[in-house]
Amino acid sequence: MSTDTRVAAVQDFFATLTRESVGNVRNRYAADAHFKDPFNDVRGVEHIERIFAHMFDQVDEPRFAIVDTLVDADQAFLTWLFHFRRHGSSAELTIRGATHLRFDAAGRIAMHRDYWDAAEELYEKLPLLGGLMRFLRRRAAS
Repeated sequence: MSTDTRVAAVQDFFATLTRESVGNVRNRYAADAHFKDPFNDVRGVEHIERIFAHMFDQVDEPRFAIVDTLVDADQAFLTWLFHFRRHGSSAELTIRGATHLRFDAAGRIAMHRDYWDAAEELYEKLPLLGGLMRFLRRRAAS
């Protein structure tokens, strides 16, 4: 399977991810895959599955939109938008980020590293914490 084909399958997985399809993580990730983002650093497909399942507990209507993809040999780099709503809110929020993926010989994801700025993309959008984060950012810039 070519890396382009693997990446297309990954894009489809994230574009169609639902609470019910989280179990499909086991079809996409190697058993000992490494996953790291600003809040998690885990190894093993069962831990990765828990992270995705937890996402559905934390926010309403989460969905990913892949913006750009770069593929080279056994790796890929994706930029994405993550859209969601906080519980009890009708306002949609968006986080912009990127993912570096490495595939194993079987075509499964062996390494998944997400890059996004938690302060800018998440904390600044929270009602109370957001004001403080924006103030600190302005102070640091002056």
